[in-house]
Amino acid sequence: MMHIPTLIARKREGEILADGEIRSLIEGFTRGEVTDAQMAAFAMAVFFRGMTAEETAALTYSMLESGERFQFSGDHPPVVDKHSTGGIGDKVSLILAPLVACCDCWIPMVSGRGLGITGGTLDKLESIPGFRVGLSIEEAQRQLRRIGVVMMGQTEQFCPADKKLYALRDVTGTVPSIPLITASIMSKKLAESLDRLVLDVKFGSGAFMQTFEQAEELAGAMQAVGNAMGVQVFTEINPMDEPLGCAVGNALEVVESLAIMRGEGPPDLLALVLSQAEKITQCTQDQLLEKISSGQVMDKFCELAIAQNASIERLFEMNVVHQAPVIRDVLSVESGVVTRFDAGRIGQAALELGAGRNKASDAVDPRVGFDTLVKVGSSLERGEVIARIHSRNADDADRAEAAVRQALVLG
Repeated sequence: MMHIPTLIARKREGEILADGEIRSLIEGFTRGEVTDAQMAAFAMAVFFRGMTAEETAALTYSMLESGERFQFSGDHPPVVDKHSTGGIGDKVSLILAPLVACCDCWIPMVSGRGLGITGGTLDKLESIPGFRVGLSIEEAQRQLRRIGVVMMGQTEQFCPADKKLYALRDVTGTVPSIPLITASIMSKKLAESLDRLVLDVKFGSGAFMQTFEQAEELAGAMQAVGNAMGVQVFTEINPMDEPLGCAVGNALEVVESLAIMRGEGPPDLLALVLSQAEKITQCTQDQLLEKISSGQVMDKFCELAIAQNASIERLFEMNVVHQAPVIRDVLSVESGVVTRFDAGRIGQAALELGAGRNKASDAVDPRVGFDTLVKVGSSLERGEVIARIHSRNADDADRAEAAVRQALVLG
């Protein structure tokens, strides 16, 4: 084992570390030989000094190797996935996963929970009564062979180094580091043993990356790491200045996803699903739309839900199962065209309603959030609905209404 304080000091001074040094550091951290204090110091050194593309790839691969990974033997379809850096109302994964599985691909989607204003796929899935996300790698691989899709959480032995390091970054102010973000995201995705991956990097008021330039830098770093490891990586850089779709909140976003699978729902959400699915399935958008309109995608989602213990009867009664005590329409007090509907403010309001969590241990309320959100470019008349609030009590609804009005700009 190398002398860890010396390695930290070298990175603090901007030196480039060798692959073997980074691997030894991560192996020691995973075994508990490198302390949390030392790893936090290393993360801070990386935060200020950065990493080369080669160092970032070495860090990613070391975290990937710290635990279990998917393994596929013999002939099998292309293994593909997508990742979004998060956004307000981003429920693309719920629709894309069953759609991709209808295109002769396997999709082993390992997802996370929401933190802060951005929602998590696992929280949305768990709002479906009975849906089980805590699968083992062995269970997931059997399900993939059977139905071509699994949506699950990170197991204890799936990239454990990433899990430990992220917990430190979260409490030491080192989350916004491009190399550390890249290694965290890509280690988990590459541990799925993918052939193709599409990355949806968001920027704007409702995203982690505030500017296009920041998003472009992150997308480039992740693509370089994926390509270096033999994965065909596609990237999209998408704005997150207004919520995606018309619903924000766990059960409400499931309801909107089901609408898309029925051939309904908001066009902006459908467009993003088709764009990302097209890249990793190599089907045309017309072919993808046919799979939706024929009912194949809805059938596949139901098959997925049943495989993971969900109640199909209650899936299609989500509005009743998770009906909030207070449901209130927010009406426009003037006429005009919507020129802005600030995603960050809507996300914060949803968090305060109880749809998200400030820290990992917080519980989420699947009932609360917003639907019928107005879209930028829409014409509003006085008295028309801007949004519908789903809340636990009138005081929460009052605060949410004030936030909605602050988020809206009419021209």
